[in-house]
Amino acid sequence: MLIRSITAVSLALSLATAWAQTEVPTAVAPEAQVEPEKILVVGQRPGPGLWKVSKGDHVLWVFGTHWPLPKKMEWRSQQVETIIGQSQELLKEPGANLDFGIVRSVLLMPFMIGIDKNPDGAVLRDKVPADVHERWLALRKKYLKDDEDYERLRPVFAAGELFDEAMKQNGMTNGGEVRKRIVKLAEQNKLKITSTAIDLAVDSPVKGIREFKKAPMDDVPCFTATIARLETDLDGIRARANAWAKGDLDVIRKLDYREHENACTAAFVSNAVLNEKAGLGTMPQRLRAGWMAAAEKALANNQSTFALLPLHNLLGQKSYLADLQAKGYTVEQPE
Repeated sequence: MLIRSITAVSLALSLATAWAQTEVPTAVAPEAQVEPEKILVVGQRPGPGLWKVSKGDHVLWVFGTHWPLPKKMEWRSQQVETIIGQSQELLKEPGANLDFGIVRSVLLMPFMIGIDKNPDGAVLRDKVPADVHERWLALRKKYLKDDEDYERLRPVFAAGELFDEAMKQNGMTNGGEVRKRIVKLAEQNKLKITSTAIDLAVDSPVKGIREFKKAPMDDVPCFTATIARLETDLDGIRARANAWAKGDLDVIRKLDYREHENACTAAFVSNAVLNEKAGLGTMPQRLRAGWMAAAEKALANNQSTFALLPLHNLLGQKSYLADLQAKGYTVEQPE
């Protein structure tokens, strides 16, 4: 529990960054639903095909990342390996940096202890409806070894712990191995590796941490949505993981799963410290602008560029690539 408390700031930032990239989807018509798969795929899988953005003879190839993914899947794509071997630069996914430096981070550790706890010693049963708390207790016992220490967490952090552990026990992973493999391929081929993350500045970290601990968060909807998703959507989560592994974008498009992420985005935005001082309220626009600027610069400078982008930022009318298309770039979706 102490380790989790110390790393809660980075956890909050990473969760908020990931969820801040999501957008409310168009409602899925009943006839568009697909029958979820009960079993996760295994063995070597290619993942989705690549989006192609071009202007003249300069090309940006975009690979759509996703989580969770099947734990026993081994990702390998000959297409990706070939194109990385022909490229000059790798653009990493959008993200946010809150870097205090090594010495300063060590000095801040004592202040971070307890940052994921409810203010004023409140426990979960004080924060969430009684029926929701009963459902949480059943899932906590199933996935978290029924540890009473979890009762002291803020709902959004309890939800994150529960969801992560549930994914592990249901044979899924966060997809980090795919990203690491792509970065390793880029390093082996001596590509320039470019971060597209934005930098967050906090004038007084100690003051910010203290204020974060006291500031309220509207995170009960996130907690409730997480529980509901684990109770009803495990087959859907498996279906999306399998669809990514097999490159079946049609299945992913037909499965609506954003309510959970949107509720948890709102939870972090509701915290005044994250919203006003770290700029979380405007993060989706800043993440988009940062990646777009890096993409256009790479297209201008390189014959071939390989880029990573979360799959949900590639699908729909509000995709990042729609902005590039509006600027005159040619965009081709994978077959």
